[in-house]
Parts: sequence; structure tokens; C-alpha cells
Amino acid sequence: MTHFDDYATKYHTVRMERRDGILQMTFHTDGGPLQWGLLPHGEFPQAFRDVGSDPENKVVILTGTGETYSGPRAAGGTGMRSTPAQWDRVYWEGKQLLTSLLDIEVPMIAAINGPAWRHSEIPLLCDIVLAADDVQFQDSAHFPNGMVPGDGMHIVYPLLLGWNRGRYFLLTGQTLDAKKALELGLVSELLPRADLLPRAWALAEHLAQQPTLLLRYTRVLFTQPLKKLLLEHLGYGLALEGMSVVDRTVTPGT
Repeated sequence: MTHFDDYATKYHTVRMERRDGILQMTFHTDGGPLQWGLLPHGEFPQAFRDVGSDPENKVVILTGTGETYSGPRAAGGTGMRSTPAQWDRVYWEGKQLLTSLLDIEVPMIAAINGPAWRHSEIPLLCDIVLAADDVQFQDSAHFPNGMVPGDGMHIVYPLLLGWNRGRYFLLTGQTLDAKKALELGLVSELLPRADLLPRAWALAEHLAQQPTLLLRYTRVLFTQPLKKLLLEHLGYGLALEGMSVVDRTVTPGT
């Protein structure tokens, strides 16, 4: 087990605050909007593991900083390069990123504060998904950028959008605006940015009134089918993604 004081200030890319059992995790880069890279890729699995191991957490809120939830929006042709040994870190952390998220056995609320260009599957795996009314979703980092979308995108988006819409989204680099995200069920509520966190906290406070075991076991029930999908497909997807990255690395002229 962990305690809040053990991890509250431990991470460079996650700011923590807790009140009455409700933990808010705010993602950031140097106090501004989160810029995805190896630092958050390594820190998030550890942070999720700490949060999930703390019995004092009753509800968790995930949110970002400023007007963007996660970036930067990748430019075509700038996909990463890596040797197999270097990719092994990404492979290991990529599996832990989502499995440790689902191992948080209390209800989770996403408050997506703006466009989510990178790793938008993370907030979409929460139990309640709220978003600012200018939110946008795009998988800018993978197929349009020369990489197999195998780090969970290939599981989450076809699951949430439907098989055909999910594949179209991943292959074309489609951008979904707020209205479309609500219509397709990616989010449950759209709010002005100023109202987003107050609404998330109001929902969290309502949930936190329930008995602890009711909260925990409901989350366990909701995440079990997702864990099965990750167990079957996440490692394989990351391996194929790694092969596409290594191919860029060793193929002349790419």
C-alpha cells in the first residue's frame, strides 16, 4: 500500500491534490499543457500504480492544464526512430501505462480540458468522461506519422466508435470535434472550460458518498472486460508498432 504523502510531489508531469478522498491528477509539462514524450510515458504508469495502491483514494479525476489536454499535434513524416533495444522501454512502459490505469480500483472521471492529440485513450478509459466544449480528438502520432497505432489506440477507438468507424479514424487521421465526439459517445457531457472541473468535482463528491466497497467493486466489474482486451492485444500491438518504427530507423531514405 502507498500513502498520499509518498507520491503527492513525486512526479514532474502530474500534479496531485486530494480532498475528502477525491484525488485530482493534473497532467502538465513545466506548468503548461502536457507535451507527450518519454518523461510522461515513463511517469504515468508509476503514478497510476501509486494511486491504485492507496486505499484512501475513493474517486480519481484526470485532467490537463490550460487549453490543451495533450500535445503536441504530430506533423506527418516526423515519426520516431528506434533500435529494438530502445523500443523495449517503450514496449514495457506502453503495456504498464494502460494496465496500471485499469488497476485503479475506484471510479475515475476524465475532465478533458481541450484538444487531445496524443494518447487520448487514457481519459477515454475513465468511467465518466466530461470534456470542454472545444475538445477535439485525433490520433496524430501513429498511422499518419508512419507508425502502427498499436499502443492501445487499436483497442480503444474501435471499441468506442465501432469497428468500421474506429479503423477509419485511425487510418485517415480524422479529427473529431466536440459535437461529433458527443454524438458518437466518446464523451458524456460537454461544458464550457470554466465549468468542467466544478462539474467533475460535483460528480466525484456524489460518488464518494457511497460505501467504499461499492465504489471499488463497481470499478473492478467495469474494467474486467477491458483488461481482457488489453491482455490479448496490447503487447502484440506494441510489438508491431515497434517493427514499423525500427523499419523507419534502418530503411535508407525514410
